[in-house]
Amino acid sequence: MLSRASSRNLERDWENGSIASSITSTEYNGPKLFKEPSSKSNKPIIINAIAHCCLAGKVNETQKNVILEELEKCESNHLIILFRDGGCQFRAIYSYSPDTEEIIKFTGTGPRSIGRKMIDKLYKYSSDRKQFNVVPAKSVSVSVDALTIHNQLWHVKRPGSARRK
Repeated sequence: MLSRASSRNLERDWENGSIASSITSTEYNGPKLFKEPSSKSNKPIIINAIAHCCLAGKVNETQKNVILEELEKCESNHLIILFRDGGCQFRAIYSYSPDTEEIIKFTGTGPRSIGRKMIDKLYKYSSDRKQFNVVPAKSVSVSVDALTIHNQLWHVKRPGSARRK
């Protein structure tokens, strides 16, 4: 419990600019520290994931450089990586609009757009661990960094391209 003297010292410290977490002011008129998640961009996270996880290593260097160059031109605030499956093999990058919930292909191999029913699993990238973790959610949000689509969507049969034995 604080005595009056130590309470006054905390207030005086606060006025002098030191950190006193027990003091709060309702008269703060500075900039808002909270920003709407939709305006926040995950582009740096996606760039980090591409460079250090999805396309890391010498063998992927050419593809990685092409993708990173493409990302510099991208104006979308939120991007989502498409994986082939749970093995997290990179396939494409999609632009996600939280307002319309549209997922449109930006670059890579995959469907032109991804609808809600096509999604299998959602992932979040952990920068410190350099790995993707499954998100236990059913719908895409700005907190999703990658996804997989149902396996049967990769095996689209095109008319006239029957396999020969």
